[in-house]
Amino acid sequence: MIRISPSRLTRRGFAFGAASAVTLTAACGNGVGSNGSVTIDARVDATLDEMYRSYPNTADIADKASGMLVMPLVTEAGFGVGAGYGRGALRVGGATVDYYSNTKASAGLQIGAAQYAHVLFFMTNDALENFRRAPGWTLGADVGYVINDRGESVEADSNTLLNPILAAVFGQAGLKVGATLEGSKYSRIIP
Repeated sequence: MIRISPSRLTRRGFAFGAASAVTLTAACGNGVGSNGSVTIDARVDATLDEMYRSYPNTADIADKASGMLVMPLVTEAGFGVGAGYGRGALRVGGATVDYYSNTKASAGLQIGAAQYAHVLFFMTNDALENFRRAPGWTLGADVGYVINDRGESVEADSNTLLNPILAAVFGQAGLKVGATLEGSKYSRIIP
């Protein structure tokens, strides 16, 4: 055990130690040989079951999609400056092909915390391939929503299905009102 006398502890040393502890703690759940992928896949299965049960129109959309990115739990918090994080899986043909993280940062008038699930439906092969080739893909404002920010089902008509990417945001809990995916960044991870 290393002992440091209080007189030798500096702010820089303290900051470095705290940052190292946070990094090591975060890495514990994502190490090689961990069951991270098993946990993510189980959460993805449960999320899809809940979505299909609560919003039956999403089953038809899933059947037409080239692939789906399922984020079972995204946590956002903010007090002036906000951030969010979640992990999930990309499914093609019902099988997991990759794992992704979702990060989000925002600034402005905001106070609160929220958790929610979301699914991105890639309705064309081009949209799916563009997503998979990108080293860090950011969702823009052109996404079409099939479940709105209050968790109400929105009818997916023939015009909605023309969007290359559709999103379902549901299962919201917390003190922040509404959830938007705009500005969310998705990066491939190894769980």
